[in-house]
Amino acid sequence: MSTDAAVHAEGLVKHFGDVKALDGIDLTVPRGQVVGLLGPNGAGKTTTVRILSTLLQPTSGTASVAGFDVTKHPDDVRRAIGLTGQYAAVDEYLTGRENLRMFGDLYHLSPKYVKERSAELLDWFDLTDAADRPAKTYSGGMRRRLDLAASLVAQPSILFLDEPTTGLDPRSRLGLWDVITNLVAQGTTVLLTTQYLEEADQLAQDIVVIDHGRVIAHGTSEQLKDQIGGDRVEISVVDAASVGRAVEAIRSVSTGEPIVDELRVSAPVSGGSTVLVDAIRALDAQSVEVSDLVLRRPTLDDVFLSLTGHMAEEAEPAAAPASRRRGRGRDKGGEAA
Repeated sequence: MSTDAAVHAEGLVKHFGDVKALDGIDLTVPRGQVVGLLGPNGAGKTTTVRILSTLLQPTSGTASVAGFDVTKHPDDVRRAIGLTGQYAAVDEYLTGRENLRMFGDLYHLSPKYVKERSAELLDWFDLTDAADRPAKTYSGGMRRRLDLAASLVAQPSILFLDEPTTGLDPRSRLGLWDVITNLVAQGTTVLLTTQYLEEADQLAQDIVVIDHGRVIAHGTSEQLKDQIGGDRVEISVVDAASVGRAVEAIRSVSTGEPIVDELRVSAPVSGGSTVLVDAIRALDAQSVEVSDLVLRRPTLDDVFLSLTGHMAEEAEPAAAPASRRRGRGRDKGGEAA
């Protein structure tokens, strides 16, 4: 494994009975970066995180986290990581401050350190005013913030975030984005799974797209967008009589055949923003009156649907157990509880 990699996996395979949740995943997360793991529900994202965080044993393949093999040295892995699962795992009958103290006790940290660290995290996550209220009185967004704060009590060098902003309102989501950005600026490594494509676009330096347990694409946000054809110019005309002339005008500057949708004409182009000047000249030459003209870069939503052919709402395999938080014991089947 490269010394620059905080997480490295090769050929990860995981079966749940007849269901193959992972089918040979390769993954590398460089130190001090955010890597986004994208894919529709059932693609294998949570299963990957569970293996890397020692909550599941792989059927085959190898994985190292912080330089430790996840199957041979699980305790060492757990000491290096924090994990926030898909659902907030806080004790509703404890206050926010008591929840953080409980996690500090589980990590065997000194009471003085936990007290100081808890106050810092409560302030960081805007929970100071609610710190001494039972968590059952918290809103969904507050519980998610407390959940993430709990995963940071021991200041882990590597953080696994499994859809951390699911169900949050836009303000809370933006707040968590700021927290993640600050963590990475301080040297934390983050593996982020998400259903929000703009989240990966905003946070991740590298993106891995998986589907049916396999990696189907890998690269930066811009590299992935380039895979589906680059920029598109979109024109809205004022009346149906202008559509034909708009098509001829745009055809002269496009790299592919224009597509017509009522009063809107779009086509793939190259050349960046300079193509807009050429488009305006072509439209003017055809005497086309335009109500709107825009150069649109593909979004990660376009990439997601183009690569997977799936909607994100497809169900997870029933055999795959739901992700919870930091397992420490072993169940009777030998996997982390």
